Amino acid sequence: MANFFIDRPIFAWVLAILLCLTGALAIFSLPVEQYPDLAPPNVRITANYPGASAQTLENTVTQVIEQNMTGLDNLMYMSSQSSGTGQATITLSFIAGTDPDEAVQQVQNQLQSAMRKLPQAVQDQGVTVRKTGDTNILTIAFVSTDGSMDKQDIADYVASNIQDPLSRVNGVGDIDAYGSQYSMRIWLDPAKLNSFQMTTKDVTDAIESQNAQIAVGQLGGTPSVDKQALNATINAQSLLQTPQQFRDITLRVNQDGSEVKLGDVATVELGAEKYDYLSRFNGNPASGLGVKLASGANEMATAKLVLDRLNELAQYFPHGLEYKIAYETTSFVKASIIDVVKTLLEAIALVFLVMYLFLQNFRATLIPTIAVPVVLMGTFSVLYAFGYSINTLTMFAMVLAIGLLVDDAIVVVENVERIMSEEGLTPREATRKSWFNRTFNRIFGWFNRTFNRNAERYEKGVAKILHRSLRWILIYVLLLGGMVFLFLRLPTSFLPQEDRGMFTTSIQLPSGSTQQQTLKVVEKVENYYFTHEKDNIMSVFSTVGSGPGGNGQNVARMFVRLKDWDARARSHHRLLV
Repeated sequence: MANFFIDRPIFAWVLAILLCLTGALAIFSLPVEQYPDLAPPNVRITANYPGASAQTLENTVTQVIEQNMTGLDNLMYMSSQSSGTGQATITLSFIAGTDPDEAVQQVQNQLQSAMRKLPQAVQDQGVTVRKTGDTNILTIAFVSTDGSMDKQDIADYVASNIQDPLSRVNGVGDIDAYGSQYSMRIWLDPAKLNSFQMTTKDVTDAIESQNAQIAVGQLGGTPSVDKQALNATINAQSLLQTPQQFRDITLRVNQDGSEVKLGDVATVELGAEKYDYLSRFNGNPASGLGVKLASGANEMATAKLVLDRLNELAQYFPHGLEYKIAYETTSFVKASIIDVVKTLLEAIALVFLVMYLFLQNFRATLIPTIAVPVVLMGTFSVLYAFGYSINTLTMFAMVLAIGLLVDDAIVVVENVERIMSEEGLTPREATRKSWFNRTFNRIFGWFNRTFNRNAERYEKGVAKILHRSLRWILIYVLLLGGMVFLFLRLPTSFLPQEDRGMFTTSIQLPSGSTQQQTLKVVEKVENYYFTHEKDNIMSVFSTVGSGPGGNGQNVARMFVRLKDWDARARSHHRLLV
């Protein structure tokens, strides 16, 4: 094989150029991420049962769905959360390599058999199935800079005009909304209901019957009379729009002709659909969205598409409404990849300098240096062909491979130069002789000499150990004990802790704590960040009602974004301590 390329240098150049071109094309198609995608694909089922307790939700919804998730291909395990806010979340994890789309299809098929067993209120709310992870790749805060919109105005605009367009971006698995849109709130008075001898079912039945979209029909529809001159569809304004229209809903007509209106037994007002969340950005009322990545999607590409779509939507925001990136993971990934690329370039430069220093021949130095980018570019095409990504592990592998590549290249070039000067051969003949001698004679000669030398040393070493066996046993025990001692003292983690430029703070109060009590704790933590760490922190986005272990009035989560690494004196780790 070596002689084939030695005799055909033009073909070798063409092949090298082809490798560079395919590698250059592959670079733009390879996904960029911090670490390779090792996590198993997840499918998340979400169901809502308004007003239900966590125990009721567990018994009537969560367990029913779990019992029907049998017979799924490649299912490893499932986990579930039933919160006191009436939301059940079931996460199913599949074996790595499973097609997420096929997993979603299987889950949806199994879910259909469980739907009829669920409470009617859950069926009316709908059960969603999405292929998504558990952590946010983006947390976006929306705030009114001029105070023209209150927190409910912001939440309604976000839920109505921003959430759905972003959820349709390619690569987005799910979006958590830290707020809700406007809804007509009806606060029933139990004492007044009892005085009229009515129940909540009487109220809901009346609302459903008098607030419904009705198909009225057509004028001049078929079959029509001979002289019919007009055909038109009739639109009836049957859906109620204002609080007063809801107050005028008739609940009952008495025998004397008097009527019991909804306003007689309830307070009707326009409010939020849910009051589960209280969001703040730098201490100001806000709303927010948490963007989760779909299983198998490209994190960097998805984040870019979401931000591009958000910039398009921002052109139509009401005056004073702005969005802020409260939490995102892509900046750290970009910085990590850039650092590795810089290390790669520095390694190539050092290789060139070291080779020139020792070979002292520019031509001999240039040949191995040219081989480095050719091999690296060809590696990208191999990564693309086998489905790998550009991440810190593959990039560090390239940095390590430079040393292995250059080591062989230096030996070959130096040997060719020596043969040309000593024997007066042409470059082609010198290369052929150098390659043959190095590939065969030197390998076997070196192996035989090394093996014999090590065998002699091994025999002498074993003889010494047997002669003083007690001493060497004690040394072995001491080394083993020292290894165990040091191993137990070393901190362990799946991945090293790194300064990512942001972190989250989770707050959990005892069960039964109210939303306002949790908010007071959040305000104290915010005040600490804004006073003691103001030189290090850029922004704080707080959400009462959402936590890593589930939702509820007693939990909160804070997304803390730090200033740029060069703009702060303290690292992420020292700040946490």
